[in-house]
Amino acid sequence: MKDRVECRTPTPGKKPVTIEAAKFAAFRKAILKVLPKRGEGVLFEELVERVAPHLPPDIGSLPWYVTTVKLELEVRGEIVRVPAAKPQRLLKAGATAR
Repeated sequence: MKDRVECRTPTPGKKPVTIEAAKFAAFRKAILKVLPKRGEGVLFEELVERVAPHLPPDIGSLPWYVTTVKLELEVRGEIVRVPAAKPQRLLKAGATAR
């Protein structure tokens, strides 16, 4: 059995899913690469488009993996949602919105 990573969600009551550790690492690296440390952040709806060039074309369903890994990174505290931003915007953790 391949190494897997449990991906949780900040929503209470939701069951975690597991994905291959290599895929998790690739998506984590791509997401952290495209998110700024400060400013207005990146719109969640633009995240898939921004990470796609940093991933192999045959890696799987980009929207599903981006969402799954993004939620786990939020739980880990590596990324944050910009407070009160509608629609949702994201920054690297420790960053500040303008």
